[in-house]
Amino acid sequence: MARLAERLAALKAQQRVALIPYIAAGHPHPRDTVGLLHALARAGADVIELGVPFSDPMADGPVIQRASEAALAHGVGLPQVLEMVREFRREDDTTPIVLMGYANPIERFGALRLADAAQEVGVDGILVVDYPPEESLAFARALRERGIDPIFLIAPTTTPERIGLIATHAAGYVYYVSLKGTTGAGHLDIAEVARRLPEIRRQIRLPIGVGFGIRDAASARAVAGVADAVVIGSRIIEALEAAPAGGAALAIETLVRGFREALDDQPALITEKP
Repeated sequence: MARLAERLAALKAQQRVALIPYIAAGHPHPRDTVGLLHALARAGADVIELGVPFSDPMADGPVIQRASEAALAHGVGLPQVLEMVREFRREDDTTPIVLMGYANPIERFGALRLADAAQEVGVDGILVVDYPPEESLAFARALRERGIDPIFLIAPTTTPERIGLIATHAAGYVYYVSLKGTTGAGHLDIAEVARRLPEIRRQIRLPIGVGFGIRDAASARAVAGVADAVVIGSRIIEALEAAPAGGAALAIETLVRGFREALDDQPALITEKP
C-alpha cells in the first residue's frame, strides 16, 4: 500500500480525522522550507501539502498569493521544490507529501518528467488545481503507474457526472472546496458542507478532505465532524508572516499542534458507501 493510502487507512482505523496543513515551498525563504516541513510533522500533521509557486494562482486568495510571489522572487520553481522534498526525505520517510500547484509550471517542466522526478524524490500525491479530470487522465494514469496518487478537487458546483469521472481516476483522497471563492475566505458554511459530502460519498469511496475557510480550532473541529480530513493553508501562511525572525518553525508548530488537539477532540465520522 502506498504511503498516503496507508496513513489515511490507519487514521480511519483509529477513528481519527486527518490533519493536512499547507505551506508554499520557498516561503518565507527557500532555506526555511525543509525545516518547516519537519515542524509540521512534529506538530501532528498526517499529510503535508507543499505548494508549488506560480505567478497566477487563480484559486488562492491574497495570503497564499503573497507567499507564492515571495517564493518566486527567490527563484523557487518545480526543480527546487523537488529538491526540498528529497532533502526532507533524508530524515522523514513516513510523512506523506502532496505537491499542490497549477498546470503551467507542470507543462513547462513536462508532465511525464515530473511523474518520474516526483517518484524518485518521494512525493506521494499531486494535485493540480486547473487540470480538469477530462484533460488529465493520461497524467493521472502516469502517476498511478509510479505509485503516486492523483488528487482531484471537487467544488460545490461540481456535477454528479464529473464526480463520477473523478471517482474512476482519483487516488489517495479528494479535496472538497468548502466554498465558492478563493482559499482564505472567511464565510465557511458548515451546514452546506455537511449536506454536500454524503452526496459525494455515494460515488467516491476515498477519504474526503475539506479545505478553504478553516481558520481556527472551532471551524476545524466542526469540519472534522463531517469530513475525513481537514486542510488548512492561509491561516498557516499568516502565522509565518507574523513570526519573528528565526521563529517561523516554532510559530507554525505551535499553531498546528493546536489544530491537532482540536481534531482529536472530535471523533472521526465513520462512513461507508451506501
